Amino acid sequence: MKLVKYMKKFLSLLLIISVIVGITVGCAKKEEEKKEGNIDYTIQTDAEKFKDEYEALNGTKNNSNQEHRTITIPKENPIVYSTAPDIVKMMDNKETFYVYFGSRYCPWCRSVIEKALEVANENNIDKIYYVDAWSDDHVEALRDTYVLNDKNKPELKSEGGAGYQELLERLDKVLSAYTLTTSKGKKVNVGEKRIFLPNFVYVEDGKAIELVEGQSDKQEGSRDELTDEILADEEKTFEKFFNRQ
Repeated sequence: MKLVKYMKKFLSLLLIISVIVGITVGCAKKEEEKKEGNIDYTIQTDAEKFKDEYEALNGTKNNSNQEHRTITIPKENPIVYSTAPDIVKMMDNKETFYVYFGSRYCPWCRSVIEKALEVANENNIDKIYYVDAWSDDHVEALRDTYVLNDKNKPELKSEGGAGYQELLERLDKVLSAYTLTTSKGKKVNVGEKRIFLPNFVYVEDGKAIELVEGQSDKQEGSRDELTDEILADEEKTFEKFFNRQ
């Protein structure tokens, strides 16, 4: 009986040791794979991703050696990453929502995004769909790009991404014309509308109702200091935009 009792204890101890060794080996393997870049166990929300992407440019310079504005994005923000086809589908489904077209590289976007998110949070906006327009500094990922030829006629340089033309059709009511300027200052109409950066659009029952850019008329340059007057103008614009009670 004693032998059986000791054997049971021994087997129990052996089982515990095996479990501990297994866990240790498994954790070590996962850590090694993570270091090698094979597996990423980090779960990041859209809000956290947005914060990281925008703040990562703080103090850095763009391709023209201009410094990006330093901004602080709240960890709790309503940003939801989306695409042009997603927005088209939501509009076709007659949904009601807010969408922000912008880029972390866009200086005007960096001028207004802090106030936009602040006011959105104050008005309990739980979602702002975000379509990132640039894949890099001034590298289009969303929109068509036109240039003027030697006869000052617009020519398509690069086509927009998937769903862009459909997006233009559905947002036509609130969009402005896409124009280019000649060396003599003459405006040339390209022949299609344009999603500028930043553009915040409110869609109700699938229809584009309102578009705002958010900038103050008192801000002349995209990298100007944001004075109290400028911030007050931004706040007024976004308060009207997000408060629809």
